[in-house]
Amino acid sequence: MPELPEVEALAGFLREHAVGAVIGRIDIAALSVLKTFDPPLTELQGRDVTGAARFGKHLALQAGELWLVTHLSRAGWLRWVDAPSPTPPKPSKGPLALRIHFFTPEGLTPAVDLTEAGTKKRLAVWVVRDPQQVPSIAKLGPDALAVTEPEFVEILGGTSARLKTSLVDQSLIAGIGNAYSDEILHVAKLSPFAASNKLDAATVAVLYRAMREVLAGAVSRSEGQDAARLKGEKRSGMRVHARTGLPCPVCGDPVREVSYAERSFQYCATCQTGGKILADRRMSRLLR
Repeated sequence: MPELPEVEALAGFLREHAVGAVIGRIDIAALSVLKTFDPPLTELQGRDVTGAARFGKHLALQAGELWLVTHLSRAGWLRWVDAPSPTPPKPSKGPLALRIHFFTPEGLTPAVDLTEAGTKKRLAVWVVRDPQQVPSIAKLGPDALAVTEPEFVEILGGTSARLKTSLVDQSLIAGIGNAYSDEILHVAKLSPFAASNKLDAATVAVLYRAMREVLAGAVSRSEGQDAARLKGEKRSGMRVHARTGLPCPVCGDPVREVSYAERSFQYCATCQTGGKILADRRMSRLLR
């Protein structure tokens, strides 16, 4: 799933390439993608692109007083197309969800494709006059790169949820997902299963610094990257996430995994849990 660093980089990419262009035809290839009907999607046509922004893990394109907002979900992505087909795509179950055509001041006619891999289609698009009209944006907590340390202390102190759960809860802190929460907890040397409201002040300070370090570092690495290269940049910077069985870059012990529902997370038992192996629900079911 694209998280704060990748969505911030995509917003920067759109500011560089789309701002100043005029929105042309908008093609819908996946009928379920559009979540709003007023204002209609067609009201964006003919408007100048005036900005691009990030709200948590949402990406937004501004056209005057209107906004086109998307949440790329787990398997969505944005692709810049220099020479798109002039023929509107037919609705299908393929990866293309929505295409936005542009007319640039230089006379070019590129497009942005919103795509989603797999069969579970969760990518969403809203057209609104205020981003706060998107329900999932209205519920966001403070942004992970904007939250202050006193606010962070208060947030964690107000929940008994596990640290992993708290970091990915968008109503508490916006922008962090499964991958970067693994990385933050590894840098902080904390167990994903630790109770959020049981941490002492010194430990919370360590976690806050780790969050800032991991996210700021990822944003810095992603800045200026072409949209097509951001996924590879994200993977290359991971220490434990999606590295099950590989050596921990700090201690050399194998990175371990806990699987649950449709997801999994990774951690280093030596660095984070004092050597304790966390219960893997998938294995527990197999052993019953």
